[in-house]
Amino acid sequence: MFRSHTNGELSLKNLNEEVTLSGWVQTIRDKGFMIWIDLRDRYGITQLVFDQERSSAELMDNAKKLGREFVIQVTGKVIERVSKNPNILTGEIEILVEKLTVLNESQLPPFTIEDETDGGEELRMKYRYLDIRRNPVKDKLVFRHNMAQKVRNYLSDNGFIEVETPVLIKSTPEGARDFVVPSRMNPGQFYALPQSPQTFKQLLMVGGMDKYFQIVKCFRDEDLRADRQPEFTQIDCEMAFVEQEDVMNVFEGMTKTLLKDITGQEFGDFPRMTFADAMQKYGNDKPDIRFGMEFVELNDLVKGKDFKIFDEAELVVGINVEGCADYTRKQIDELVDWVKRPQIGASGMVWVKFQNDGVKTSSVNKFYNEEDLSRIIEKFGAKEGDLMLILSGNGHKVRTQLSALRMELGNRLGLRKGNEFAPLWVVDFPLLEFDEESGRYHAMHHPFTSPKPEDIHLLETDPGKARANAYDMVLNGNEIGGGSIRIFDKDLQSKMFDLLGFSKEEAEAQFGFLMNAFKYGAPPHGGLAFGFDRLVAILDGNEVIRDYIAFPKNNSGRDVMIDAPAAIANEQLDELELQLNLKS
Repeated sequence: MFRSHTNGELSLKNLNEEVTLSGWVQTIRDKGFMIWIDLRDRYGITQLVFDQERSSAELMDNAKKLGREFVIQVTGKVIERVSKNPNILTGEIEILVEKLTVLNESQLPPFTIEDETDGGEELRMKYRYLDIRRNPVKDKLVFRHNMAQKVRNYLSDNGFIEVETPVLIKSTPEGARDFVVPSRMNPGQFYALPQSPQTFKQLLMVGGMDKYFQIVKCFRDEDLRADRQPEFTQIDCEMAFVEQEDVMNVFEGMTKTLLKDITGQEFGDFPRMTFADAMQKYGNDKPDIRFGMEFVELNDLVKGKDFKIFDEAELVVGINVEGCADYTRKQIDELVDWVKRPQIGASGMVWVKFQNDGVKTSSVNKFYNEEDLSRIIEKFGAKEGDLMLILSGNGHKVRTQLSALRMELGNRLGLRKGNEFAPLWVVDFPLLEFDEESGRYHAMHHPFTSPKPEDIHLLETDPGKARANAYDMVLNGNEIGGGSIRIFDKDLQSKMFDLLGFSKEEAEAQFGFLMNAFKYGAPPHGGLAFGFDRLVAILDGNEVIRDYIAFPKNNSGRDVMIDAPAAIANEQLDELELQLNLKS
C-alpha cells in the first residue's frame, strides 16, 4: 500500500494516527535543525516535518537530499500544527515523518509547478503532463469530469441510451474539411474522421433507438482560435417522434439543471429570438444579451445631408455606449483604429456625444447641425453622458463590423462578467444560403435539416426564403448547442440534394446508405448537439476551451508535447501505396 490517505483529507480528528502518504514534493523549507516539506497530490497538500530532536540523523540526511517534484512515500504520525494554515484543507495538522522512501527522483522542472507559474503557454503545452499538476489546470479537468457526469445522469434519467458510433467513416461534405485516414487493406481509398455522428444518429432513429446520446469526439480540419480545436467533444443527441418544441424543452431542461447545479442560479423559460431579429439587433446569430447596445438603424435620419459616406452606404447603423461621453479624443481614435484593422475591415467610424452638460457634438458637425444631432440622439434613446458610435457601408459587412465593436466594448467596459449567464434560443434560421462564387445554394446547417412545414412549398418557387426547422442555444454570446428537426422523407431529402447541386449519382455515392434506410420506415426525428468543451468553459466563467482539454493542440493544430503531426517512414507510405507530392 503506497498510501493510507490522500494529501487532502487529514485533519485534527486523525491526531496521533500513523499514516502513509505519497505524492510529489511541492516545496522544501530547510532550517538546518528542522525541515518542512509540502507533499502534493491531486487532492491537496500535507505538510511534512523532519525534526533533528525526534528524527534520526539518517532520516534528516535523506530529507535534505530531496528536490522539487521528487515522488516520495512517507510514514509518520499526525500531529497538530503550531502555525496553522487556513488556506489548505489539511492546514491544522502536519506529519512527523518516521520513514521516507524516494519512489522516483525528478529533474528540476522547466517551470514552477504552482498556481502562479513562470512558464509561458507554449512551454507549458510542451510539458503538459507537468502543467496538469498545477491546480488551475487540474481543477478544470475535474470540473469537466463533473459536468460530464451531470450530463450523463440527466439524459439517462430522461430515458436516453448512450450508443457509440464509428470513428472511421466515409468522407461526406458537411461544411469543414475532413481529416482522412488511408486504408491499407483498400489501396487508394480513405476513411474520414467524423465531423459529427449526424448520419449515424439518424440511422439509430431508423433502428428504433428513439432517445440516443453520446459524449463523442468530432474532428474538423479548419483554422483554429481560442474556442476551437481540430478535435473537440460534443454532447450529441437525437430523439424520434418529436417536433421542435419537444427537443427544445428537453435540452432547455438539461441546461437549466446544469446552471443550477454548477452556478446556483435558477432560470425560467429561456427567451427566444428569430435569426432575423438577432442579425438586425446584434449583427450576429449568437448575441450576448447580458448587456444592451442594440443596433439602431439611421438611414432615414442621416442621408441627404451631403455627407457622401452616409449617402452612398447601403446601411448606416450604430450603438449607444452608455456613460462614455467623457471618452477623450485619444480613446475614440484608438477605437477608430481598432475597427479599421484588417480583421474588422471598417473604413472609419463616426461618433456623437451627448455630454453631461447637455452639449451635443459629433465628428461630423460640418454636415449635421444641433437639430440633426438631437434627432439622432433621440433615435438612440440616449441620455446625457452617452456616446454613440456609427458605422456605414454594405449591410452584411457593417453589421458584422459593428457586432465585433459591440463585443469589444462589452469586454473593455466589464459588461461580460463570467459569473453572469444569459441563455436564449435563436430560431427560424434560413434553410439555405446562396453562394455567389459557386452560383448555388449551400445548407446553412447541413443537408438533413428539414424546412419548416409551412415553408416546404417555397423549395419549388423561392428556396432562399425557406426557413429551417432549426434552433441554436446561445449562452453569453457563444453558440453552445444547435440542432434541427431532420428530413425523414426520402423524396424531400432527394429534393434537398437537388437544390444543393448534387447530381443523382453524387447523392447516391455520398448518402445512398441513408436514403436506402429511409425506405424502411424512418420515423420523424430531430436532435441537438452541444459543444461540450465550450459549455464547460463558459459554465466555469471562461471562454477559452484549451485548459479544459487534457492534451490540446496549439493554434497551428500541433501537439507540441508529442510533436505531432509528423512525417511517417517510407516503409509505411509504401505499405499504404501512397506517394508524397510536397510543394516547395
